[in-house]
Amino acid sequence: MTSFIINSHVDRPASWKQDDFCTFCKIVNNELPSSKVFENDQVVAILDIMPLRRGHTLVIPKQHYARVSELPPEFAAATGEAVSKVANAITKALGQTGLNIVCNQEYAQAVPHVHYHIIPAPIFGKDRPNPKIKPNAPLTEKMMHLAEWESRDELDDEEAVELAKDIRARL
Repeated sequence: MTSFIINSHVDRPASWKQDDFCTFCKIVNNELPSSKVFENDQVVAILDIMPLRRGHTLVIPKQHYARVSELPPEFAAATGEAVSKVANAITKALGQTGLNIVCNQEYAQAVPHVHYHIIPAPIFGKDRPNPKIKPNAPLTEKMMHLAEWESRDELDDEEAVELAKDIRARL
């Protein structure tokens, strides 16, 4: 019985992997707008619409897989290559090498489609200063999380166009 189930999934058309309700699948299919910074036949990278910081980018495989543990090797490789390429372009565009690269699986995963976040590191005092944090004071983990959350702001369309153009120029 198990062989039959497994064999029924072999050589299925790629469109079977799409999810009609998935936000990222809709972006991949150009049904929703996005600020693309990179795209090839397997991966797309877009600016996050609610970025933690300027340059916060999502790298998304075009095929719908909910869990990174289910991602086939060819998509894992293509996604990893895109993460590296886009991260390099972001560091050049922002003049900052500090990044956090995150991929959640189920836990803290807002969209059930594999995606990697490339998030530039905060520069407190320069990036949206937080009045609750004293300059040069050591930050507790709780203070850092609070600062991260409070610094989120919706991505401005004009800024997105310019930032995406700046990142693409460095790919």
